[in-house]
Amino acid sequence: MPYAEDTLPDEDGAEIRTQVQHLTVSPEEAGQRLDNFVQRRLGDLPRSRVYRVIRKGEVRVNGRRAGPATRLQAEDRIRIPPVRVLPAPEPGRPGPDLLERMRGAIIHEDPRLLVLDKPAGVAVHGGSGVSSGVIEALRALRPEESLELVHRLDRDTSGCLLVARDTPTLRVLHALLREDGFEKRYLALLKGRWELGDKRIDVPLRTDTRVGGERTVRADASGKPSTSRFRPVQFFGRVATLMEVELDTGRTHQIRVHAAHAGHPVAGDAKYGDASFNRELRALGLTRMFLHASSVSFTWPQGGEFSVNTPLPAELSAVLERLAAEPRRKAMAARGPRRAARPRAR
Repeated sequence: MPYAEDTLPDEDGAEIRTQVQHLTVSPEEAGQRLDNFVQRRLGDLPRSRVYRVIRKGEVRVNGRRAGPATRLQAEDRIRIPPVRVLPAPEPGRPGPDLLERMRGAIIHEDPRLLVLDKPAGVAVHGGSGVSSGVIEALRALRPEESLELVHRLDRDTSGCLLVARDTPTLRVLHALLREDGFEKRYLALLKGRWELGDKRIDVPLRTDTRVGGERTVRADASGKPSTSRFRPVQFFGRVATLMEVELDTGRTHQIRVHAAHAGHPVAGDAKYGDASFNRELRALGLTRMFLHASSVSFTWPQGGEFSVNTPLPAELSAVLERLAAEPRRKAMAARGPRRAARPRAR
């Protein structure tokens, strides 16, 4: 089969050309999307180029063209053409501080799963200028295990993160994710007073790449179906509202974009948020995005409920306390200093 080789600019001659790969899907790999299967074999090849190679028909499944979202079956035969890639960098060992933080972040462990209360500011995996993240640190701590992320959280989002301890568990949980078998709830502080009650936001989301490589997401009719359910938990006057958000789908930046689309962006969100609102909350001690993955629950296919939750981090709880006290503080400031009581005439 002829193919058009997909190349990157070879400015310094550092690229290498991969060999044609003929692979057979194992039972453990069954159910994976074709694009994910190919990306694993091509290492750091940008995802946009993986899509391009597949859509050109250069990747074949059982001798035929297939789309990126094709679900693979056991014993499928996959042909991956040669491409030019940058050699994979030597993996750096996570530093001792990250290792210790990840060791302390594990809040649940059983034969199939690890659950972490991921701190804000830590990426779930290395890349995009980050040498290592949660998964690299866990693998360094437990080199004898085959650890894989079940799902992802944004770098600045804290809370529940599930890690599978073996491939069969990963397959089961990914199937549950595809079938909407997960219940994922978040707590988010939004700008303004939410007047929409319990609101289901069903707005497609499209991922675009800006010049400079920064990925952004926007509401667009041509995007992927995306649904979030917002429920107010606590009002702070007209300044802000604490919301519980349940995800029916798990798109990149979904809560942040849906909240901004509704006119109530997430506090501290530098990409989709409101700059003046963020400054106002920064004065109350908010130093990060106010978004926390508070709970995950599901039912194992063979039976048995699984549920885990993580409390709001102390730094976010402190912001809520200051928000609640702010009207009283302003009222006292408006009244001015209290004068000493005059003695009563006798």
